[in-house]
Amino acid sequence: MRVVPVLLLAWSGAIQAAPEVVSLEQASALYEQHCLSCHGVNRLGGAGPALLPESLSRLKPDEARAVIHDGRPASQMAAFGDRLDAAQIDGLVNYLYQPAATPPTWSDDDIRTSHRILADVKALPSTPQHGADPLNLFVVVEAGNHHVRVLDGDRFEELANFPSHFALHGGPKFSPDGRFVYFASRDGWVSVYDLHNLTMIAEVRAGLNTRNLAVSNDGRWVLVGNYLPGNLVLLDAHDLSLVKHIPAVAVDGTPSRVSAVYTAPPRDSFVVALKDVKEAWELSYAGTPNFQPRRIPAADFLDDFSFTPDYHYLLATSRKALGGQVIDLDTGEAVTDIPLPGMPHLGSGIYWKRDGQWIFATPNVSKGLISVLDLDTWRLVKEIPTEGPGFFMRSHLNSKYAWTDVFFGPNNDAVHLIDKQTLEVAHTLRPMPGKNAAHVEFTNDGRYALLSVWDTNGALIVYDAKTLEEIKRIPMNKPSGKYNVGNKIEFAEGTSH
Repeated sequence: MRVVPVLLLAWSGAIQAAPEVVSLEQASALYEQHCLSCHGVNRLGGAGPALLPESLSRLKPDEARAVIHDGRPASQMAAFGDRLDAAQIDGLVNYLYQPAATPPTWSDDDIRTSHRILADVKALPSTPQHGADPLNLFVVVEAGNHHVRVLDGDRFEELANFPSHFALHGGPKFSPDGRFVYFASRDGWVSVYDLHNLTMIAEVRAGLNTRNLAVSNDGRWVLVGNYLPGNLVLLDAHDLSLVKHIPAVAVDGTPSRVSAVYTAPPRDSFVVALKDVKEAWELSYAGTPNFQPRRIPAADFLDDFSFTPDYHYLLATSRKALGGQVIDLDTGEAVTDIPLPGMPHLGSGIYWKRDGQWIFATPNVSKGLISVLDLDTWRLVKEIPTEGPGFFMRSHLNSKYAWTDVFFGPNNDAVHLIDKQTLEVAHTLRPMPGKNAAHVEFTNDGRYALLSVWDTNGALIVYDAKTLEEIKRIPMNKPSGKYNVGNKIEFAEGTSH
C-alpha cells in the first residue's frame, strides 16, 4: 500500500511535501508487498536473509536504508528507490529493527526441511583437482558482497569465487584433512564446500541467529552454537544432516544463548561457553558419544575464550573479574581471575614461547593496549601500548612478529608488528591510509602475511613476512577474514582456533 504524502501550500505559493511518518502497521504491509517473497514469513528468511533485529545487529539502520534504496551489487537484492519514497523506506527500516510480534522458533522439522544436498561427494574425485597445494589454500570471506574466494597461497591467484549466505559469522572451520570447509552465517545457514573439487556439497539452516560452529577432530561432527533459539545443533559432518539439538539450559533450568563453541583436539571434545548462565560445557565425541554436556561451574558469565597450548586450561572473558577467568578443564575448577583493563578479546589472543616460556597476548576492544600473560603464573608480563583498541592478533612459528590491528577508533588504518621477544612495537604499517586494516593470516610456511583492508574499495595485501615488502595487492570488497587451510587444521601457533 502506497502512502500518499500530504502537501502543504506555502505562503510563497510553492508546493512542499510535509514530513511523514509510516506506522508499523503500514510498514508491515510494505514488507508483505515487497519483501516477503524473498525474506520469508515473519522475517525468518528464505531466498534472502532473515530480517530480525538479532540478524541485523551489525548492520546500521542507515546502511539498511541504503540497501533498500540502492540494492546490493552481485546479489538478488533489488533496488527499491524507484518504488518506495524516503518515508516508506524509513518506516520499513524501523519495522525491521523491531522484535517479532511472535517469538520466532526453529524446530527439528524446520532444520530437516531446510536441508539440501547439492552434490554427491561419493561421485567426486577424492584428490585435489586444481593443482595447488591443498594445505596452502586460503579461504577468503568477502563480506562487502557476500562472496567467498579460494586463493592459491603460492601464486596468490584465485581458484574459485562463489556467493555465500548473508553475513558469514566467525571464521570458517575445516575438516581434519583440509578437504572440506564449513561456513556459518549469522542467520543460521551452515554450508559445506569441497576444496578438492571447488564444489558446494550441502547446506542446512541450523538456527535463526548463529554464533559459530566447530568441527570435531575426527571429522565426524559439526556442532553449531545459536543465539536464537538458544541451543546447540549437532550435524553429521559428511552431509550436514541433523543428528540432534541440545537446549542451552543451565542446571537450574535457566535458558541461555551460546557464546562460543570450539573443538579441543587433544581432549576429543567440544567446549562451549554460555552467555547467560555461569556455566561452561564440555561435550566428548570420543568413541560412541552421547553428547551429554559435562557442566563446569563458572564464577561468572563467559563471553568468549581461548585455550592454553596443551588444552588443559580455558582462558575465558569474565565481566566480574574485569578481565579473564582461568578454568582447569580437567578438574572443572576456576583457578584464578586475571584482572585486565578494558575489554580483552581473549578469543583472538595468541601464544608463543619467549625465553623458553609460554606467554599469551590478547588485544583489547576498548583500550589501546596488548596484555601479555605468563601462562605458568597467570601474571601480567607487560602491557604494550597501541594507537587504539584492537580486535585481531596473528603470528606464525616462523615469524619474529605478532601482528595486531587497531580496529577501533581514528587510527584503524594502522597495523602494529610486535617483536615477540622484546615485546616492543617494531614496525607500524599503514597499507591504505584512511581505511581500516585488520586480520592477518600467514601462508602455511610463514613466508608471507596476508592482510585485509576492510573497505568497499579495499584489498587483500600480501607482504613478505620478513622484509615487509608488499608482494601483491588484490582488490576486494571488504575482505573480512582469510584462513589458511594448513594453519587451521594444524591448530598452528599464532593462529586463533
